[in-house]
Amino acid sequence: MSNTKDSSEDAARSNPGVKYAAAPVCPPVVPDDHIQGHRAAKVSVVEYGDYQCSRCVKAHEILKLIQTQFGSQILFVFRHFPRSDIHPFAQHAAEAAEAANSQQKFWQMHDRLFNLSEALDDASLVEHAIALKLNINQFLQEMTADVHVDRVLQDIETGIRSGVNSTPTFFINGSRFEGDWENSALLTAIQHELQR
Repeated sequence: MSNTKDSSEDAARSNPGVKYAAAPVCPPVVPDDHIQGHRAAKVSVVEYGDYQCSRCVKAHEILKLIQTQFGSQILFVFRHFPRSDIHPFAQHAAEAAEAANSQQKFWQMHDRLFNLSEALDDASLVEHAIALKLNINQFLQEMTADVHVDRVLQDIETGIRSGVNSTPTFFINGSRFEGDWENSALLTAIQHELQR
């Protein structure tokens, strides 16, 4: 679903509030990705995020509204990019989301971690697992054995290769979105892609 450099530049020219990077750099959606929506959707939105990042918490709220508005017209993909250098609980939170995923509850844990982003220490992660009725023994075993470290690192590596250096970072149809997502620019960019 990637755009060419020219189409990205055309979009930016025709929509002053919409800014894209010079070329698409986001790796394509793969089976391991966490997705909401249909893979055949006209617009894909990939977010590299961090559960302890206050800007990602705000972005989560905005994305929920966008998903409600557009429904199955967009494919949303979340990839981990914990900034452990400034967010000490982010890595384990990402691993907790993956541990929930092994019990088919990734999105429930994902939402809970963002909604309760002040409670991401290890004890709180266990409380989240209990609240979601996960098999707690399996959850603890996987967390203690660092079972999901490699899966989180895989997302980080794709982010680094795509030039991600802060969170949240968004890609729309493969092109990095450089606009002010906190206002209406992200919504405008998605609308523009839907109308193409």
